[in-house]
Amino acid sequence: MRLHMWSKTVWRDKLHDLLQKLTSLFGADFVTVLTLFMRYFPLPGPSQPQGLYEVLEYESELELKDAKGRLALLSKFQRVRFLQNNIIAYQDQAWGDGDIFADYQCSPGKAVDRYREGHRYHILISLRQAKQRGDIEVFNITRKLRNSFTKSVEEWQTEINHPTKDFSVSVIFPRSRPPRRLYLIEQNQNRSTTLGPETRHRLPDGREKVTCRISSPQLFEAYILRWEW
Repeated sequence: MRLHMWSKTVWRDKLHDLLQKLTSLFGADFVTVLTLFMRYFPLPGPSQPQGLYEVLEYESELELKDAKGRLALLSKFQRVRFLQNNIIAYQDQAWGDGDIFADYQCSPGKAVDRYREGHRYHILISLRQAKQRGDIEVFNITRKLRNSFTKSVEEWQTEINHPTKDFSVSVIFPRSRPPRRLYLIEQNQNRSTTLGPETRHRLPDGREKVTCRISSPQLFEAYILRWEW
């Protein structure tokens, strides 16, 4: 530990001497620009984990329970691998119209706090045990929504907030009110794709299920499944 601290001190002193020499040779403005450049474009170094965990599989399914969109059930499945040690909490997000917390269930863990930031809510889930780097956990979250999909044009949005390898989003429509048109919107890319019949599947009870699968979705992208019905 002492050797490590001494090395950092020596490195800092050498950097200070270098900056003094650069200032004498090129002036203070050059050093200022160089410092800003290094702040926003740091030199390559040892790779660091990006976030607390990565998502190996992410499935989001929205089931519209009635033709008027008054009741819906959201089911989320995530298989994650932790990238750091001693992780004791997991965070979920939610937003939308109507009563989006008519009921909330999660496994494993327990929802211990919820707060609003802008248009969205953050839900803090206590894991009840510490997770270590390399551990893999499967999270299942269900949420009931009331009066959230009552318009003729509706949408369901999912944001990719952690590195994710595989993602799918599905909507199950009532038998009496299937979708007339379907679109997948990538918000950041400002791109809209009309979904074809290959994304639609008839369930045994006559309801229609629409599924979009995306391999290696873009980090921080918002994927929106929009429908007219």
